[in-house]
Amino acid sequence: MPGTFEPLPGGGAAVALDDVEISIIRSLAVQLLELIGPGPGEDASADPLAELFAEGPSEPPSDPVLRRLFPDAYRDPEGTPGPEAAEEEKAYSAEFRRYTENDLRAGKRENALAVIRSLDTLTSAGDRGAVLELTVGQSQQWLGALNDLRLAIGSRLEITDEDDSDLLYRLPDEDPRKPMVMAYLWLGGLQETLVGTLMP
Repeated sequence: MPGTFEPLPGGGAAVALDDVEISIIRSLAVQLLELIGPGPGEDASADPLAELFAEGPSEPPSDPVLRRLFPDAYRDPEGTPGPEAAEEEKAYSAEFRRYTENDLRAGKRENALAVIRSLDTLTSAGDRGAVLELTVGQSQQWLGALNDLRLAIGSRLEITDEDDSDLLYRLPDEDPRKPMVMAYLWLGGLQETLVGTLMP
């Protein structure tokens, strides 16, 4: 079980994590929360009814990581569209973003918080670490958060396809990107084994 999720009888998943692994995942989840930012309704004085009808942004985020986490909904799969089609795609994407991004951000925040909360319940067993047990619902939240963390790290590493990730295996140890690459690959392994536990 070390470093890989395994299915639990009756559903859910379990993984053994040592203190360093717990600290890394928790730190990354906190950074993801900070990057996503607070929701529109997280102001205590906010009107809950107004929050239901709050419109989100219509422009893509300027940060490349946030652009990866919240991409435009409409893009020409064939490549670069003509000027008219590009304007139409931009208008459709802006409209879609306006009505969905707040909810998407809330979901990503909730997933990251679920990771932090579940890690905070663990009691270390010294060198052996601790075993994290997740329900099916928690497993799905973890899966969403692991995906977001990998997208964020991949964006910082400028990974755009599988060929880029293959190059990561050949980075020399002295490369300053090496720790981030190791985290990216490790989270990928966790994600893959967690997916396996959720498959029928």
